[in-house]
Amino acid sequence: MNQFLINSFKSKSNSFLNLKPILISNTRNYHSKVIDHYENPRNAGSFAKSELGVGTGLVGAPACGDVMKLQIKVNDQGIISDVRFKTFGCGSAIASSSYMTERVKGMTLKEAGSIRNTEIAKELSLPPVKLHCSMLAEDAIKAAIRDYQEKLNQSGNPKNQSGHIDVSQSVVTGQTVATAHPVSK
Repeated sequence: MNQFLINSFKSKSNSFLNLKPILISNTRNYHSKVIDHYENPRNAGSFAKSELGVGTGLVGAPACGDVMKLQIKVNDQGIISDVRFKTFGCGSAIASSSYMTERVKGMTLKEAGSIRNTEIAKELSLPPVKLHCSMLAEDAIKAAIRDYQEKLNQSGNPKNQSGHIDVSQSVVTGQTVATAHPVSK
């Protein structure tokens, strides 16, 4: 059947049934900053975990299934010189990760560790139902800093010879957060 006949049939059947076209729109109305970070994510990617100057934070939200990996590269002066992320989740989770990478680049570990989810949520105008995304970003930077510091402080420790998982409590949500540390090669 050619396209003309198909379109004629659709048009006639819609008028016969008195159907009007339905406009589908995004009911969530994300803020333009969320859309920008989602469509143009900054610093997406990853570093080799085995690099001494790299700290990796891997966190997840069991409630929604979002998973966020955030990695920092720290220079000899203790400044975060580069940041990368990979996030599997909604637009707000990706935007929170992207924003965090821009925010912490050039900061000391202490400065980066003091960033709160409320700052991220406010900057991106996240609705209350998406606050967990900003909480993941806060937990991810803290986990990356912890991983980096462990690498520096535990060289020669048997933990570095085999993978391990640290389990801690999120300072934001109070939920248990597991950070995976694979074998460094």
